[in-house]
Amino acid sequence: MTTTPTLTTRGTALLRRGAPHRILSGSVHYFRVHPDLWRDRLARVRAMGLNTVDTYVPWNWHEPERGGADFTGARDLEAFVRLVGDLGMDMVMRPGPYICAEWDNGGLPVWLTARAGAGGLALRTGDPAFTDEVARWFDDLVPRLAALQANRGGPIVAVQVENEYGSYGEDHDYMAWVAGALRDRGIDELLFTSDGPTALMQDGGSLPGVLAAATFGSKPGQARDLLAARRPGGEPFLCAEFWNGWFDHWGEAHHTRDAHDAARSVGELLEIGGSVSLYMAHGGTNTGLTAGANHDGSRLQPTVTSYDSDAPVAEDGTATAKFFALRDVFAPYRSAHLPGDALDDAWIAPPERLPARTLGPAATRPLLPALRAVAGPGERAPRPRTFEQLGLAAGLVLYRATTRLPVGTSVVSVLGLHDRATVQVDGVPVGVLERESAHEGLAVTGTGDEVVLELVVEHLGRVNYGPRLGEHKGVVGDVLVDRRIVHGWHSAPVPLDRLDPDALWDAGADAAPDGAGLLARTTFHVDEPADTFLALPGWAKGFAWVNDVLLGRYWEVGPQRTLYVPAPLLRSGDNTVTVLEQHRAGTGLELRPGPELGEAEEYVEEF
Repeated sequence: MTTTPTLTTRGTALLRRGAPHRILSGSVHYFRVHPDLWRDRLARVRAMGLNTVDTYVPWNWHEPERGGADFTGARDLEAFVRLVGDLGMDMVMRPGPYICAEWDNGGLPVWLTARAGAGGLALRTGDPAFTDEVARWFDDLVPRLAALQANRGGPIVAVQVENEYGSYGEDHDYMAWVAGALRDRGIDELLFTSDGPTALMQDGGSLPGVLAAATFGSKPGQARDLLAARRPGGEPFLCAEFWNGWFDHWGEAHHTRDAHDAARSVGELLEIGGSVSLYMAHGGTNTGLTAGANHDGSRLQPTVTSYDSDAPVAEDGTATAKFFALRDVFAPYRSAHLPGDALDDAWIAPPERLPARTLGPAATRPLLPALRAVAGPGERAPRPRTFEQLGLAAGLVLYRATTRLPVGTSVVSVLGLHDRATVQVDGVPVGVLERESAHEGLAVTGTGDEVVLELVVEHLGRVNYGPRLGEHKGVVGDVLVDRRIVHGWHSAPVPLDRLDPDALWDAGADAAPDGAGLLARTTFHVDEPADTFLALPGWAKGFAWVNDVLLGRYWEVGPQRTLYVPAPLLRSGDNTVTVLEQHRAGTGLELRPGPELGEAEEYVEEF
């Protein structure tokens, strides 16, 4: 083995083992794809003509609790990397420690960001309180990657330093520290940074002596000229993320991009000598509670469960029109090192799907008693405890306090609600508070007696991009009755992503309906598992499990109308659907043969 890098640069030329080379890559996130489908999805993007795959590494996926990172099963990163190599493709790693990726908390663990804030740990800086934790994480992660570098017989040919740092900060010593941390732990293949195609972003994120790449979705010539002007000595032009599609937020339209428009821009990029990575080549799913959120300065924008992203290989593996348009663009640039079957049409056939059906009537049970029964012991304190204080990364928190309501109408409000609460007084629902308007409150009627005030607070995804990264969840301020602060709270966590749905269902038995949401359950039989899509027509908002797997969140505000159920989640015979509905039941539960991601709107790049 040698430590000589596989990819080298000579002026503006990129070389692979000394020969001129062009990276034709695409993002496939192992953490968004069922591990039984990794090979299938990789083979499909290779059939499009790609010679390379890139992926992020979400720290919080591997180490949700401090100590003892998990690299097994669905988290077996090394197995995924080896599959890339088995298919003859190169691999680009993007290990962070911050990844964005529309992933909850940008991939940073909640136990770490719980320490951030006023006077606390400074995220993504040279603050030793931050870099000491990154160093400990890298001590585990990076040697695994180093052993799989191409110059050691693996497929990894390049590693990214941090991620779009110029969109966040300008601590250049921190960026240099990250690069050094990678080198010190054995990375000797090509290093690169990636930032948006503006002077502001490149100023903050690029490093001397490290290849500077750009992220964009159009106007490749402008991006190339910007990068070239900043590196007068010349270096290869690399688009580390070409946005051929886009992700979706709840309550907004489904973003798409015309296939021929995307292919035309990629063609222009290649014609001027660039290398490219499609973001995404295959998007996958934000299974469970892993979806992040953005914030536009005035409101939270939670990301939907699907991460289809209008990618050329769709969420269920279907080759779309964009797949074929891009395959035509890539064909003249075929890599010598790629196996001869890379364009094998066998990988273009769509996956098998179950036929459409309406599921049998669902049994129902009241929700709130079940949540009370499965919640953790919680904590008692004068003020409500946040998710972070309870050690909860995602799910729900049940808040309960006893307070006296004056005779007549009062207003119950929350100063600092992150993100959404259903409110009950003596077990009777009185309304919903949303993050942006919780300070306006809900009108409640009192008799002068004490009442039990309960809030079920849901986190809608942690911010993954920008200055609100690491923001805390739950009730982060005070609950008021009119102008009086309510004290004496019991705060109990409900980690939905760790719950056994059978236990949740059993906990709701024998309780009387109370109108504060419901649990629903039904079964369906399949002879042979295949892909399907779960639809919940008329249901308002909640979460759905198939067998013991939490698919994710559904919400009537759209745009997403179905939840993808990959075949490996099903078994031959009977399968169970469990629904946690926060408001009202719909007209039934259905399996549909295709996705319904909402009314489409053409994505427009902001740069």
